[in-house]
Amino acid sequence: MRYTAALISLMTCFVMGACMPTREKADLIITNGVIYTADSLNSQTEAMAVRDGKILATGKSGGISAHYQAPQTIDLKGKSLFPGFIDAHCHFLGYALAMQYVDLNGASSFEEVLARLQKQGVVSGTKWLVGRGWDQNLWTSREFPDNEKLDKLFPHTPVMLIRVDGHVVLANREALALAGIGTKYSFGDGQVAFRNGKMTGILSETAADLMRAAVPRPAGRALAALVEQAQQNCFAVGLTCLSDAGLEYSQVMEVDSLQKSGLLKMQVYAMLAPTTENLLRLVRKGTYVTENLVVRSIKIYADGSLGSRTARLKSPYTDDPSTSGIMVTSRDSVLQLCRLALEHGYQVNTHCIGDSAASMILNIYAALLKGKNDLRWRIEHAQVVDPADVHFFGDYSVIPSVQATHATSDMKWAGSRLGPCRVKGAYAYKTLMDQNGWIANGTDFPIENISPFLTFYAAVSRQDAAGFPAGGFQPENSLSRGEALHSITLWAARAGFLEKRKGSLEAGKDADFVITDRDIMQVPVGHVPETRVLSTYIKGLEVFKQ
Repeated sequence: MRYTAALISLMTCFVMGACMPTREKADLIITNGVIYTADSLNSQTEAMAVRDGKILATGKSGGISAHYQAPQTIDLKGKSLFPGFIDAHCHFLGYALAMQYVDLNGASSFEEVLARLQKQGVVSGTKWLVGRGWDQNLWTSREFPDNEKLDKLFPHTPVMLIRVDGHVVLANREALALAGIGTKYSFGDGQVAFRNGKMTGILSETAADLMRAAVPRPAGRALAALVEQAQQNCFAVGLTCLSDAGLEYSQVMEVDSLQKSGLLKMQVYAMLAPTTENLLRLVRKGTYVTENLVVRSIKIYADGSLGSRTARLKSPYTDDPSTSGIMVTSRDSVLQLCRLALEHGYQVNTHCIGDSAASMILNIYAALLKGKNDLRWRIEHAQVVDPADVHFFGDYSVIPSVQATHATSDMKWAGSRLGPCRVKGAYAYKTLMDQNGWIANGTDFPIENISPFLTFYAAVSRQDAAGFPAGGFQPENSLSRGEALHSITLWAARAGFLEKRKGSLEAGKDADFVITDRDIMQVPVGHVPETRVLSTYIKGLEVFKQ
């Protein structure tokens, strides 16, 4: 009897074991959520399993729980989860450095700029006074300031004030002298402003670059502290990957070092400034790829910015017929850089704001690309494109890389710059997206706010944070919510050749994801800017928690 009972017990265990197979091990299981995978089908699901920083599977909560077991589980209780957001064009290191400067964003007059400067004082560790973010379009006069008041207030302190777009600076006499501007260096027409034969301190494009380079940069622990804070700010809004647009060789090496030390956890797609050092030490040696860093693109500047009237237009500015803007890089130089990129397997990403700049670059691309391709050469910003040139994007697989908040930041004065006809070809994101069926979106921070929720909101609503204008600015070029989500996830990853690892929540990809307090795909669009990130994960590890 005892033998029979034991045999029955053993057989029962065997049968139950056969019916209940051992579950596969995972590190993390997430259930009961509204998960937007952002895959090519716009799939929505409930649960996800993660192991070794990668996604094992997504699916229904019951199915994931039945097939996987993990020491850590998260019950989302109906909350929304998205892939980690990707900024397709920003200036991360520039943003980190700007954190030590006087914040001039939103200053309603030059007098307010001066008051903020007097309150904060010089940059730590230097004798310079630096500010960033002023915008004369917010002032009553809407005219560029000069340096007379700076010279009186700060006669022995070098002062440099960077305009919101980064293309123009205002420098006092002390700063001009230290940088050698006006004595050692000369520049093209329109880059140094004069009044009555005297420099006003307003510098644009190459001249502005030289002035910025004169300011001592932090290094070592000081730089690491700024980068760490900048990264935390990104995590707090759900950014897990970004493209840093226009780095010097030393900056690329700084990013590489900070990533390898473990401090910088974000994936960075680096666009190289076309300096001699970058071309010799990186481009000519081929692409440079590590676990978290990809270097395979050259960033070229074709022209300036619309707000500074340095964007190159096909005909003069409507509100200043004396100028059509500035071409920063010559056609021959662009052509030479593009050929070098082709030879060494590099992507070309060219800054084009004005329609003349876009036309020149698109024609150069066409001559070299010769038709459809998968090289993913990009037009960065693509703010003003002549309708006659739009076909180049589709004919030669050129990717529009835009910043939706530029449209809502510029809309109040863009029409005065361009006139009523030309403005219709500006910020035409839907028209550009339709050429290839996809578009990459970013912020250009620190020029705009770092939040991808504001990018999403502006792309869909074509309105500013106050809901202006009713119905949206040129709403025919708004994106759907699905398109807007893809533009800051899968398509942004694809624009940097990262779509096999990033951008969507699919098996085998990095477990980068964001849990939010509301569903941006469902709430009234006006509430999207209020969205808060509850948690941010990179490769299955929590890097931010509200």
